[in-house]
Amino acid sequence: MPRQQNEKWYNKLRLKYRLVIFDDETYEEKFSFKLSAYNVFIFLTSLSILLIIITAYIIAFTSLREYIPGYSNVGLSKRVYKTERTADSLENVLRQNEIYFNNLRRIIDGTDNFTDQGNNVSYGDAKKLSTDTIRLKKSVEDSLLRLEFESAERYNLQIEPSLTPESRKKAMAVTGFFLPVKGLITNEFNALNRHYGIDIVAKSNEAIKSTLAGTVVYADWTLEKGYVIGVQHAGNFFSLYKHNSALLKREGDLVKAGEPIAIIGQSGELSTGPHLHFELWFNGTPINPKDYISF
Repeated sequence: MPRQQNEKWYNKLRLKYRLVIFDDETYEEKFSFKLSAYNVFIFLTSLSILLIIITAYIIAFTSLREYIPGYSNVGLSKRVYKTERTADSLENVLRQNEIYFNNLRRIIDGTDNFTDQGNNVSYGDAKKLSTDTIRLKKSVEDSLLRLEFESAERYNLQIEPSLTPESRKKAMAVTGFFLPVKGLITNEFNALNRHYGIDIVAKSNEAIKSTLAGTVVYADWTLEKGYVIGVQHAGNFFSLYKHNSALLKREGDLVKAGEPIAIIGQSGELSTGPHLHFELWFNGTPINPKDYISF
């Protein structure tokens, strides 16, 4: 008996039914087709599978998935990584600029405590390091080499390039220093007394010129030095002009050699009269301007 009921249930799925559509007024047959419960089941199952495939494709390959809770943009992680790298690069550049401007500020203030950009070591602190344990002995070969080098340089106007230090090659490559102002030198360069420039007395309202072409990196007023302007030049040269009565250029301006950049004066508490305090630096080290400029 149960087997007969199962066969009857299975056979009912195969039974076909006819669906007819008539005209309401004329009762004319417009459309008809045969259906069975089995065909309806197959059709609905196929339609469901198709909808699932379409939905999965939309979620996987279109941007509509971003509106579904739990899904995020695929390129978001790449943008975050790129943003982190950019932030790290900007942080390094900002740190280097901070070190550079701190050294520049110390140059303007007249101190010799500079920071090494690579090791973050202060030269002022390095002087405090103990050297009692260092023992250097001069060898015979070293003495002969030193004597040969000094003898070759003493009487020759043209120095052999292979015997010239790299820093000196760069310094010798820069020529055409322009006289910043015509006047009388009243105070010479003396690094031991921390006087890193020369004082030049000139006529009142005399224009001060840039000694080389470059970019103005500092132009401001300080309590001790008055109106100060600094120009960065090629070859790691940096010129500084203090105690001016007025500045003709601003930070970021490009100047040519011999172009007026300030007016001579006596601004600042450390000024004793109208004059120009002129400093010349190379690779962060003060040098005597008279070694490069004929005053």
